[in-house]
Amino acid sequence: MTAQVLAELAVGRDLLALGEPTHGEPAFSAVRNEVLPALVEAGVRAIVLESDRVAGLAVDDYVRGGGSTLDAALAAGFSPGFGALHGNRELLEWLRAHNAGRPAADRVAFHGFDAPLEMTGAPSPRRFLAHVVGYLDAHLDLLAPADLDRLIGADERWSDQAAIMDHTRSVGGTPEALRLRAIADDLRTELYANAPRLVAASSLADWRRADLHADVAARLLGYHAEAAAPAAQAVRTSRLLGVRDAWMAHNLLDIRAQEQHRGPTLVFAHNRHLQRQPSTWQLAGMDLEWSSAGAIVSALLGDRYAVVIGSLGASAALGLHPAPAGTFEAVLTDAATAPTVFEPELLAGRALTTRTDATPEQGYFPLDEATVNHCDALLHIPG
Repeated sequence: MTAQVLAELAVGRDLLALGEPTHGEPAFSAVRNEVLPALVEAGVRAIVLESDRVAGLAVDDYVRGGGSTLDAALAAGFSPGFGALHGNRELLEWLRAHNAGRPAADRVAFHGFDAPLEMTGAPSPRRFLAHVVGYLDAHLDLLAPADLDRLIGADERWSDQAAIMDHTRSVGGTPEALRLRAIADDLRTELYANAPRLVAASSLADWRRADLHADVAARLLGYHAEAAAPAAQAVRTSRLLGVRDAWMAHNLLDIRAQEQHRGPTLVFAHNRHLQRQPSTWQLAGMDLEWSSAGAIVSALLGDRYAVVIGSLGASAALGLHPAPAGTFEAVLTDAATAPTVFEPELLAGRALTTRTDATPEQGYFPLDEATVNHCDALLHIPG
């Protein structure tokens, strides 16, 4: 029944977003894997996970029958540690087996839509710029290689975690960083200005890969510049979270542009990245607020974007006790004996409260009125 309801929600949509309230409860990825065959039967031809988009190219190559091994794809194709999350091995095994022997247009693609960074820091732009320069140098004579090493310097100064808390530690506002931003823009101009020659000399897939690296380089340098901007810490942190989600929204829309002729696209990520309303978070004494990727995409796609919010009653894996009476999760748990998709109207008009028993270590974001009022459905796992 859950698969059927989600398949019906996918019909006529560009993006069907399936959320989880925490990365630590394996039941959500298990449900994702269980419903995927029905969604593919209903026309879905791409699955997008909350993981590094560039790294995800290795996973897509594997599930389409590339020569890599499953272990290599899991190790290299996800954001750090995400390849080991429950259900991802099984997901890749199913995708590769499903795609085997099918025409390219009918294979289910894999994408990541996250930026190559963490809350604690962002990497050097070196490998992304170097990829674009190498691609252009292989096919054009008009571009002199930039002195990237001199401008970038030591990679460690870019990944300094202290820069997230102290703008004076960020290199994003230095003359070298500003010059690198200009170079990233120039490289992308070269890619587009010479696209006919480049695609003919390589392939459309190679050109797109180079374009993605150029986009990542420019956005990563922009993120570092934001980290270097002086402001109150709550404002800086909200801005950095907002820049990351804006980047994720851009990735979703770009992926969708590539997949638009092949059926709907399934997105699986944390609720906080997919919800329609502004994201809020009380962290280290700061009241943070920013627009999630889902809020941005929903504003641009309208009802072509559907979001199913994940909800959890209890979890042995997290040590999360049953939801207290009077909370949104308690009502859903009383109505479910297994993972179930509910319409949000079930909770409408009730005087319900947001549960407060979860700890920061559990990583669980409970349901609240705004989340319930702005979703298309709720996937509840009673525990």
